[in-house]
Amino acid sequence: MVWVSNNLAFALLYWELDSGGPAARLWRPRRFPDLAFPQELSPGIAPEGWKPQFFDYLYLAVTNATAFSPTDVMPLAAWAKSAMAVQALISLTLLGLVVARAINVLS
Repeated sequence: MVWVSNNLAFALLYWELDSGGPAARLWRPRRFPDLAFPQELSPGIAPEGWKPQFFDYLYLAVTNATAFSPTDVMPLAAWAKSAMAVQALISLTLLGLVVARAINVLS
């Protein structure tokens, strides 16, 4: 539950902070995005006018927490890099706590 909550919290953080938030992304083109999605880097793989939705940020949070690194969405802004680093460290700490608890139960 803690891991899921961590992912949801960071997905909301990425969604709210990327390029000024959802309202700003809706009305203004993303000239200098904070997070670079593959659909923006290769326009031929997405429909015209594609914009990231909440699920895209949730996917970013889950893959970052699972792989401890960006998989396909690249952080470009300093806040995005530091947020992704904090999220990966939280996930690594949670993994360590679960493993420590499992070893404690076995001994």
